[in-house]
Amino acid sequence: MSRPEAWRRDAGAYPFTAEVQTRWADLDMLGHINNVSMAGLFEEGRGRFTSSLQMVRASRDVRWLIAGVSINYLAEGHHPQPVTIASGIGHIGTRSWTVFSAAFQNGVCVATCDTATVYTDKTGAVALPEEYVAKLAEFRIAVPE
Repeated sequence: MSRPEAWRRDAGAYPFTAEVQTRWADLDMLGHINNVSMAGLFEEGRGRFTSSLQMVRASRDVRWLIAGVSINYLAEGHHPQPVTIASGIGHIGTRSWTVFSAAFQNGVCVATCDTATVYTDKTGAVALPEEYVAKLAEFRIAVPE
């Protein structure tokens, strides 16, 4: 996997940040945060980001589901320093969106994460409501050309 573009490694590119505390249990035998724990740190940051959007479900029959997660590890993370997870919306489709995130420790980007999310009901993927599209657009990352 190639190194992410420079803007992906810049905390200022993301409209939302959350500080997540690392745990002793996050470490592997080599003394750095292991890949499964990093995925969990991204999940916590993404959950806080999604919660901040306050996108209310129209009914119990509709929900959004994670369709894919891609993590690019760039440097070692360590405990007990917290990790700052920066997040924003990368792509908005007709039935899905992508959350771009990056993990920072002591100002250094240690990993990036792309999460594809699909809006569904009992029949499968369905069109995003206009109010969701508008809310997601408020937190869209301005990707440099």
